[in-house]
Amino acid sequence: MRLLLVSDTHLPVRARRLPAEVLHEVEQADVVVHAGDWIDVDTLDLLEARAQRLIGVFGNNDGPEVRERLPEVARAELGGLRFGVVHETGTARGREARCAERFPDLDVLVFGHSHIPWDTAAPGGLRLLNPGSPTDRRRQPYCTYMTSVVASGALGEVTLHRLPRR
Repeated sequence: MRLLLVSDTHLPVRARRLPAEVLHEVEQADVVVHAGDWIDVDTLDLLEARAQRLIGVFGNNDGPEVRERLPEVARAELGGLRFGVVHETGTARGREARCAERFPDLDVLVFGHSHIPWDTAAPGGLRLLNPGSPTDRRRQPYCTYMTSVVASGALGEVTLHRLPRR
C-alpha cells in the first residue's frame, strides 16, 4: 500500500495550486493523508476526486467549510498498522512522550502545523511523521512531502521529497 503524506497546503494563500509532482503522487498513492491547514475547500474537493482514498483533518487555519467536512483527529487501519492524523502536537520539546501518552493505541501519527519535516519514534514505538509543506517552506530550505509503503503490518522506508524552489 503506497502512502502520500502532505500537510499545510495553505491554498491559495501560499501558492495558487499544488505542485505537479504532488498531484502526480496523488494519482500513484493508494492512500493520501493530509494533516490540515488546507485553507480552501477546493483543495479538499480536488484531493477527494483524485485520491483513491483520502484521510484528512482540519488545521488551525481552516475555516467552517473545511471543518464541517473533516475531523480534528482521524484514525484508520492501513495495511495492519493503526494510523492517526492530527494537525497540531505542540512544541517539539517533549513531543514524542506527549504524543505517546495522548495516542497510546496508534502505531503511526501523522501531523503538521510547523512546516518542519519530522520523523522520529517515541519510546514504545509510536512513529511520528510530519511531511512539512509542499507549498510554504517557511524557514525550511525546501517545500516537502513524504511517501511510504505499508506492507505486512510494517511501515516501509519513509521518503522525504524536496520540491524545486519556485
